[in-house]
Amino acid sequence: QVQLVESGGGLVQAGGSLTLSCAASGSGFSINVMGWYRQAPGKQRELVARITNGGSTNYADSAKGRFTISRDSAKNTVYLQMNSLKPEDTAVYYCDGDYLLSGSYYLAWGQGTQVTVSS
Repeated sequence: QVQLVESGGGLVQAGGSLTLSCAASGSGFSINVMGWYRQAPGKQRELVARITNGGSTNYADSAKGRFTISRDSAKNTVYLQMNSLKPEDTAVYYCDGDYLLSGSYYLAWGQGTQVTVSS
């Protein structure tokens, strides 16, 4: 079983920056796609950005030009650099990872980290 642990959330003023990290732990696994999602109060969870193990990325329109997803495959860690933050970016941010373990594919989620952007 793989566990994902996010860190780096917090309170920031509008226009500021934060970097989120998500580290996967376990043994005998390999991760394919890792991603970041967010869920604001009263709203559905939505994709922010995803990155494959080959480095291909895709972003939500709301994240393009402001957020950058990256990963360190050696550390099984994915990052989300968030710049020019807006109050509407306030949400709980979750990471996920598709991983292969013992010949089967699974999906893991982290517990989430709160990001609050004040105006």
